[in-house]
Amino acid sequence: MLTAALMLAVTFTHAQDKTKRIGHRPKSGSANSSFDVVKGHQVGIKINAGHKPVQLLQLNFDAESEGSDSVKFKVNVYRFDDITPGENLVKQVVTGAITKGKNRVSVDLSPYNIVAKGRILVAIEWIKNSPADNRFAIGLFNGGTYHYEDGVWKKVPIAGVDFNLLVRKV
Repeated sequence: MLTAALMLAVTFTHAQDKTKRIGHRPKSGSANSSFDVVKGHQVGIKINAGHKPVQLLQLNFDAESEGSDSVKFKVNVYRFDDITPGENLVKQVVTGAITKGKNRVSVDLSPYNIVAKGRILVAIEWIKNSPADNRFAIGLFNGGTYHYEDGVWKKVPIAGVDFNLLVRKV
């Protein structure tokens, strides 16, 4: 009697990590907005991260600086209820810099395991004062820009800076 052995080869395929961009589309044209670079002041936008948790991988935006030195900032991501920012989801210090000239600024957030869902406010906070003239690329009628100065958040309703995030579902 012949015994036949049946061998099955099973291959498991892992789905490729799916990423997407959320926030405003990159704009590097002539429309821009500037904010004073004063330590503690912040500039940001509201972003809907969706109903399911996502990991924030990268913050991107276009900026132009006429200063001779880099302008350093800290990244903050707040829960947001459309009125005031809540808890900062960034638990470690995450920094970036805007260098002289026109730049596409990217900050790698992946090592910090920042997870968000729902509405968030993504902001950069100036680390020190600078006389540099900094401008951000903007879009019109896209939800506006939020800025924090003198202890108060204010909204500029017409023009929104072009911040966007690369995210991955968790």
